[in-house]
Amino acid sequence: MLEFLLSGEAIMALLTLTFLEVILGIDNIVFISIAANKLPETQRSKATTIGLLLAMFQRIILLFFVSFLIGLDDPFYTIDTSWLHIGISWQAIILFSGGLFLIYKSTSEIREKVENPTHDEHSVKSKKIKSLAQALVQILIIDFIFSIDSILTAVGMTNGLHPNHNYALILMIIAVVISIGIMIAFVNPVRRFIDNHPSMQVLGLAFLILIGFMLITEAAHLSHTSIFDQTIGAIPKGYLYFAIAFSLFVELLNFKTSKKR
Repeated sequence: MLEFLLSGEAIMALLTLTFLEVILGIDNIVFISIAANKLPETQRSKATTIGLLLAMFQRIILLFFVSFLIGLDDPFYTIDTSWLHIGISWQAIILFSGGLFLIYKSTSEIREKVENPTHDEHSVKSKKIKSLAQALVQILIIDFIFSIDSILTAVGMTNGLHPNHNYALILMIIAVVISIGIMIAFVNPVRRFIDNHPSMQVLGLAFLILIGFMLITEAAHLSHTSIFDQTIGAIPKGYLYFAIAFSLFVELLNFKTSKKR
């Protein structure tokens, strides 16, 4: 276990996943803050902290559930024709549908942030909150919505790193705990940074498109899909890490160039 967690691939996955969890969690922080700001000032900080802790526990529970489904890798139905072969399992279904969801969600989020960035904020502001309990219920609902793409991102980044699914599960839990801890400790600086550099959040959503595509190919690979006797291979995680690191490097260069100007 410790040998796996200290391996270069696991550390790279942990750093990348933690970064994505923080970037993608900014919207969650924004909506939690909107819900908390409807309470008296003495309760706002408490509601924000409890809301983020609830988000952490909710994501960990969902991680256990999704990891259990991904562990069901035995095919329950096989499609075998002259030109197509697929061994359908729950693992393949979860990865394939998760990949499609990430691609759809990220592209629609990018379009919404470009065309109407405050739409979701207005919908949250319109809801009445009179007590801490009502605020926490509202925050739980918001957390659940944002947990879906967070969980799928974690699965995409760690699936296939180790034959034992429990090792990947522990890595995902560590990334979630670290990212929530960062958001609780540095909620205002992180939010100010994203407000000053909104392209970082769009970049994070663009990474989700890559991860979604990787999940789809992973589902095809694990279900031993072959089309006209051509099998589909898995995309090495290193390609994804390089793409993310290179994009961030270019973005940091843009920050420096903008400051000099």
